[in-house]
Amino acid sequence: MKSIWIAAAATGMMLAQAAPAQLPPGVFAGEKSYAAATAGTYDLDAGHTAVIAKVSHIGYSLSVFRFDKVSGTLTWDPARPEASALSVEVATASISTPVPGFAAELGGKGFLNTQAYPTATFVSTAFHKIDATHGKVDGQFTLMGKTRPLTFNVELMGAGKGFMGKPRLGIAAAADINPADFGLPAMFAAPIALVIDAEFAHQ
Repeated sequence: MKSIWIAAAATGMMLAQAAPAQLPPGVFAGEKSYAAATAGTYDLDAGHTAVIAKVSHIGYSLSVFRFDKVSGTLTWDPARPEASALSVEVATASISTPVPGFAAELGGKGFLNTQAYPTATFVSTAFHKIDATHGKVDGQFTLMGKTRPLTFNVELMGAGKGFMGKPRLGIAAAADINPADFGLPAMFAAPIALVIDAEFAHQ
């Protein structure tokens, strides 16, 4: 009899773990449909956004740097995705790295020179739909006072009603930049990968 009770309890635990979590009232999970995010202007949710730069460490590995202060707006229309517009600004001095003291060095005159160039920006020029969850966004990327064209490959992570009455839209985006185009030191010979995970909330 004891073994039967143990088996029943274990089964109940497994069923409880397998059951989908119930979201609080008024909170809606994202859907894999960009049409689920209504038209309008969206603000970048910095608390649910990561701006990552992956830089070759002289050919041995990829060093990962994160920029912690970012803001931006997205003008979105699911009926006409190609008419959308995006503008993002990153505080270059907000760079962080697990190597002690290296973030301050990276922000200095020998690297990002954040005192002279406190922001990096991306302003879209065109949106291109590929399929229901993928697209490309062309734009102008400015870093250290130099502006170059840049295209991000974008994947929809989720869109929907969000919470607090504000629809949301989340994406993952990636692009490579040539360090020499922006005056970075010659030690940065390989392309730098920019990896963005971003969430936008309707104004």
